[in-house]
Amino acid sequence: MTAVDAYNVARQAATAITDGADVSGVDVAFVLGSGWARGADRLGHVLARLDLDALPGFSRPVVAGHGGEAILTRLDSGMTALVLTGRTHLYEGRGVDAVVHGVRTSAALGVSTIVLTNGCGGLDPSWQPGQVVVIKDHINLTGATPLVGPRFVDLSDAYPAALRARVHDAVPGLPEGVYAQFRGPSYETPAEVRMAGVMGASLVGMSTALETIAAREAGLAVLGLSLVTNLAAGISSEPLDHLDVVAAGEAAGPRLAELLHGIAAVL
Repeated sequence: MTAVDAYNVARQAATAITDGADVSGVDVAFVLGSGWARGADRLGHVLARLDLDALPGFSRPVVAGHGGEAILTRLDSGMTALVLTGRTHLYEGRGVDAVVHGVRTSAALGVSTIVLTNGCGGLDPSWQPGQVVVIKDHINLTGATPLVGPRFVDLSDAYPAALRARVHDAVPGLPEGVYAQFRGPSYETPAEVRMAGVMGASLVGMSTALETIAAREAGLAVLGLSLVTNLAAGISSEPLDHLDVVAAGEAAGPRLAELLHGIAAVL
């Protein structure tokens, strides 16, 4: 797929969503990563549920802990939200365009703000599983980018401070951190985690950074939220297991739903 084709397919997906949900446009989008999908039901009044794999360019998520729907929701504020309960990861081998397709579709729908959530490993030993961290910056360690050609996108304020401030007013006490995206699917080695820490990262995972780049290219404001599901390799002596990641997300589900509801009110 060429770059031009990728944007065209995003517009086709946006048309399929507006036709299928009988809405004229969307104000805000949420991408719900590992552990976050249960929050969809707390965001507001559901207008429509569409299967992701029935929409142009989308595939059903293959990772445990992710859903497979595009949900159109009327928030309490009156805004219309697109809620994607799953995402494509770079390690699935479908290419970068597939990874950022949800972001580009959101932009084609008229979204101005997108909330990107994930489950990740934490480098701060005081952050126990279940801690939510607001992303203030990222490090892209995938060796990939969704941008092709002379698309020079400024990422100096990728996660706007003003947006983060509104979140802190709505949900006081959330720490902030720098997220490092690795390619995956293997978990990071202790040496890689130490490297990320030296570079300034306090969170490590396999999503979000590439989506943020695509969102900033489209002019969207990005709010990044990480759920620490485990301490990163070398921070804890325990081996890493995806089942533990899923279990941590399930345990935090009700609290994440309330948190998203509170944040949606200030977007």
